[in-house]
Amino acid sequence: MNGSLAANRDLLDGLVSVPGTEAAVCVPYPYLAQAQQRPAGVALGAQDVSEYDAGAYTGEVSAAMLMEFGCRYAIVGHSERRALFGEDDATAGRKAGAALRAGLVPIVCVGETLPERDEGRVMEVIGRQLEAVREVLGGAAMGEIVLAYEPVWAIGTGRSASVAQVAEVHAAIRAWLKAHGVAGGVRILYGGSVKPDNAAAIFAVADVDGGLIGGASLAAADFMAICRAAAGGV
Repeated sequence: MNGSLAANRDLLDGLVSVPGTEAAVCVPYPYLAQAQQRPAGVALGAQDVSEYDAGAYTGEVSAAMLMEFGCRYAIVGHSERRALFGEDDATAGRKAGAALRAGLVPIVCVGETLPERDEGRVMEVIGRQLEAVREVLGGAAMGEIVLAYEPVWAIGTGRSASVAQVAEVHAAIRAWLKAHGVAGGVRILYGGSVKPDNAAAIFAVADVDGGLIGGASLAAADFMAICRAAAGGV
């Protein structure tokens, strides 16, 4: 819940499309119209989407509404939605389904808390989160989503998972997808205190296909540096 008309304009004016990368800005609902005026080659997305297609659900925003603004992506199951607003694994699955039905690509967030990691339950937790989505979508449609691994303990804390930790979990997620008959082309993003100074090392990890950028995306210079790192530049 960041941004203002003035701050957004500064950010959008500082974005450019970086060859060899695909970038999107996922903005709060009130700013979707403003973000339609963004650089060519930068996609538009929303930070959430309703699990309902239409009807008497006051305050909700449907996937069809997002499509009318030209959105391509919608984030579902973000750890803050789970922790602060009581959304569970099944809710994330239903939201992913609603997004796909309307033609959006859901960016499905999965990840463990620090206690769950300390208890050695990382893939137990992530596997449960993935299975809830698969139960709604089925194996074939799972191949149409984007996944984002976000260790909850590394979000907004300045503490990023080590390269070895990122590699281990991303490889395990890829193995889970293959074991459950999901096409190997699913992109797996890493999200968790990605910054210009660590982006290149994270993006060099096998099975890391990009980043879900939080705080660093609020400064155009930082976000563009991360995009260049994803393209293999500096």
